[in-house]
Amino acid sequence: QVQLVESGGGLVPAGDSLRLSCAASGRTASLYAMGWFRQAPGKEREFVAAIIWSGGSTYYAHSVKGRFTISRDNAKNTVYLQMNSLKPEDTAVYYCASQRRGGDYDSWGQGTQVTVSS
Repeated sequence: QVQLVESGGGLVPAGDSLRLSCAASGRTASLYAMGWFRQAPGKEREFVAAIIWSGGSTYYAHSVKGRFTISRDNAKNTVYLQMNSLKPEDTAVYYCASQRRGGDYDSWGQGTQVTVSS
């Protein structure tokens, strides 16, 4: 099993930036991909971005493409989400998750709150 710990959330005004971090520990050799998801109050959890651990290919939700950047530091077993030009609609709890090859996202962090004021 992989353990994930997020950090970096906070309260910022619209237009500002934040960088989220997610540190992985445990069976990290089994990692295939890591992703960021978010859940706003009263809404279902939605995909934000993902990165393939070995090759570095990245994928984004349409709503964040061009504003958010996902990256990873393999040596530190850490994935980052750089969020620029934040909007009030980006307000949510952000979760990182890990995926093993051939499987679903099956390890999740505790979440970090991001609040963007208008």
